[in-house]
This record gives sequence, structure tokens and C-alpha cells, in this order.
Amino acid sequence: MPASEAAIVDAGGRDLRVSNPDRVIFPPTERSAPVTKLDIVNYYLAVEDGIMRALERRPTTLERWPKGVYPGLVLSTRERGGGDAFFQKRIPKGAPDYVQTAQIEFPSGRHADEICPTEVAVVGWAAQMGTITFHPWPVRCKDVDHPDELRIDLDPQPGTDFEDAVRVAAEARALLDELGYTGFPKTSGGRGVHVYIRIKPRWTFTDVRRAAIAFGRELERRLPTRVTTKWWKEERGERIFIDYNQNARDRTIASAYSVRPKPGAPVSAPLTWDELPEVEPEDFTVATMPARFAAVGDRHAAINDVAYSLEPLLDMYAAQGEGDMPYPPDYPKMPGEPKRVQPSRDRDRPR
Repeated sequence: MPASEAAIVDAGGRDLRVSNPDRVIFPPTERSAPVTKLDIVNYYLAVEDGIMRALERRPTTLERWPKGVYPGLVLSTRERGGGDAFFQKRIPKGAPDYVQTAQIEFPSGRHADEICPTEVAVVGWAAQMGTITFHPWPVRCKDVDHPDELRIDLDPQPGTDFEDAVRVAAEARALLDELGYTGFPKTSGGRGVHVYIRIKPRWTFTDVRRAAIAFGRELERRLPTRVTTKWWKEERGERIFIDYNQNARDRTIASAYSVRPKPGAPVSAPLTWDELPEVEPEDFTVATMPARFAAVGDRHAAINDVAYSLEPLLDMYAAQGEGDMPYPPDYPKMPGEPKRVQPSRDRDRPR
């Protein structure tokens, strides 16, 4: 498309050029109209306060779908490259001078300069570059080794759905109340539920991961037929998996308000606890969220008001006495980590 046909939008006081604004990123479905690149840029600008509260000063991985989100297109992953979409962990060449970065370290010891949004124009620019989903680290740019956020990921396994995750979330809320924490729930944009808790940035990634393990184990003790912390999929059954490894270094969760690469352009929607049992994930899309945001604002507006101590959960981890859990397979072997052999394979190995 010629440059003259590009759109210019106001992104927090900056003129943002959107090339190919009419390019369809999400094709129409039975329930939704097509979503263009300009629609996505305008969506993020419409939820400015919310998306900035989720991303501000956080190193952020960009999930880019430059060809759009169409059936048959594949997302490259750590295990499988060569896809149509990809995760951008380093700042793209040619980024505007207002795009700031933070240097982060991967478990391998390698480093990268990731974008670190400081204003909504950075979000709009990333969207114009084909970013669908933002994956912020749970740290701020001034201290990238000490998370300020504990993330509880309620991940439905085959045979379970969003309603099952919501039932578990109710018990998670009760446990948070007992610990003296305030949690902030959101839809994942799919079938899951995420709960965020602000913490003081005094503990390491290892500590925060152990806190998530302790929280998950306690939920599993209370709801043994509904909750699992088993890392191996073959052991989980039809239960909600508490994905504690989402708190490991270099593991991220789609931010609040992020668009997800699924038909209809759903978004990860912040909610109140009372709203959670009353909604469906598909209620929240690029088309519907701006009106909701204008009406009720950011349901996570108070998330930064209080930062909590991690000590109650670390004390719980120690009292449980069960030790560590496996890390993702691409991590170096960690101190105290149990074997990374699936139980069935361990049994089948020659003795």
C-alpha cells in the first residue's frame, strides 16, 4: 500500500503511522466482523490506562503475527521454529527513539535488550508492527532480577473448561484471603484464569516460583479431584493444572488487555471476583472491550496500591516439606530439582 494510504493516529500525543491499516488480521467469524491492523492499534489506544498498568516499565516479549491470524498459520516456539508468527525478544531494528529497553538474562546466561513500554505510543507502534499479544516479565526495568508480581495460572487440562477454572479460582480467592493477600483475576483469553498478586521486589525468581508451588500444593490438598500440580501431562488427569513454572525466569503470561491469536480476536480481560462466575471468555474481544473499558474502567486499577511479603508462602513451602518441582526442559539443571524423566519412561528404562 502506498505511503499516502497509511493512517496517522494520535498515540498519547505522538503521531503514529499505521501502514496497511485495512489489512485484515482476524478474518470474520459467525459471531464477529473482520478485524484490521488499524482496529488493533485503536483498540490498544482505547484501553491505554489498562494496558499501560499491565506493561509499564516491564521488559516485554512481543508475539507478532505479521501475516494475520488465519487457519493454518503456525507460531514458532522454542521447540519448533520456522513458523509464520514468532516471539520477538530483542528490540526490532528501526524502532522509534522513544522505545526504551531493559536488558534481561535468560536461564542460558545469554542476554537481550527487550522493549520496556513507558508510554502508550510504544504499544501502538508494536501493534502496527504486527504484535497481537504482549508478554511482560514480572519485573520492572530498574531491577530485572527481583519480581514484583506473583502469577497464579489456572490452566484447564483436557476434559475441563473455563467453568472448572472458575470453581478453582473461588478456592484460590479464599486461600489468598487467609494469607492476607489481594489477588486480581483475569481471563486468559482462552479457557484459563490468571490471578496476579503484587509483591515486594525482594525475592528471586526461585523464591517466587517456590511460592507458586506452595500455593498450588495447598489448592491441590483442598481440591484433590479438581486441582493438580503434576508437571507431567500424563499424570494430570481431568483437573486444573496450577502452572507454577510461569513464575520461572523467562516464562511470561499474556498481559491483561492483550489480544489473543484466536478466532474473533478475544482479549485477556481483567475482572472483579464477583464478575468471574458470570462471564464467558468470548464476551471480551477487540470489538467489545473498549465500550466496557469506557463504562467501568480498569478492573485492576488498584493492583499497585499494596505490595505484599512473600514470606507466608515461603513458610508454607518449607512446612510442606515436599521440595522442588521440575523446571521446563530447556532450563539448566537447577539445585535441588528432581529428575526430569517422565515416570512412565523412568519405569521403562533398562536397569
